[in-house]
Amino acid sequence: MNISPEEFEKLFAEFQREAFRLETLDDYSGSSDPDNLRAFLAGEPQPMDYNQGWVDEVRANVEAGKRMYRVHILARPITDYLRFELGWGYRKNAAAGEEFFILDVTDRPNPLEGVPDFWMFDETATVSMTYGERGTFLGAQSHADPSEWLERRDVALAHAVSFAEWWERYGTG
Repeated sequence: MNISPEEFEKLFAEFQREAFRLETLDDYSGSSDPDNLRAFLAGEPQPMDYNQGWVDEVRANVEAGKRMYRVHILARPITDYLRFELGWGYRKNAAAGEEFFILDVTDRPNPLEGVPDFWMFDETATVSMTYGERGTFLGAQSHADPSEWLERRDVALAHAVSFAEWWERYGTG
């Protein structure tokens, strides 16, 4: 069932224990500020207010005892967009308490091939996302039965390593 942006946003305000995200794309530039990507690629310093709204939301949730974490499926070499997302976004968000894991499928099959991006809240509410060209967000769908999504989350986590470990080995920027 399609879910409105307002209903989707409400889930971030109302979850009680944990919010999990699976990311599957190499490029979400169509859903982000092109000036930030341009600045990153030009080697400019990260603006102090970069992604601050999300960082504040994460920090407030983590301080309230809630867990926010995600797994990103990717293959090396990573795209310019992923260098930006991981180098600026993940590193700043991690300082606020968000946990990141990388499922690197460079040298192995993707155990979640064809699975869409999704958020799961408190292991009960799941919202999958649809994206167009260059990761332009097109909409979201709510799913009533969490069982297949729980299994997908567990598979992702079982095959992933911590972002810090992955970044130390492969990170740039």
